[in-house]
Amino acid sequence: AAAMAGAALSRVPDVQIDGDGVFKYVLLRVRGAGAPAKDVVRGHAWAEYHADLLERTAEELARHGLSCECLGGGRLSHRPEERKIHVYGYSVGFGRADHAVTTEKLKAEYPDYEITWADEGY
Repeated sequence: AAAMAGAALSRVPDVQIDGDGVFKYVLLRVRGAGAPAKDVVRGHAWAEYHADLLERTAEELARHGLSCECLGGGRLSHRPEERKIHVYGYSVGFGRADHAVTTEKLKAEYPDYEITWADEGY
């Protein structure tokens, strides 16, 4: 089970965010049975609440035998024409994500971007 969970976990993208705009994001810890956990970033403009991102991601993961918990949230400002992403703010329901962790994940996904973060703002 652990090997299967590990394989399923390895197929979960570290980052899934919208290509442009300002939107909410969550930092999630994804787990499989007996497998190590990994943190992933999900941010989409369709989400009215941070919980919407958690619920949709949890449903997708459950189909692969994985679970997740929300470590916190915030907002992303993604400006592809400037190659910039700014991470800021917090989630009323889940608290502030560790924006430093989120920033590292984004830098791995967008190596040619300038990625910044701040604890200020909502």
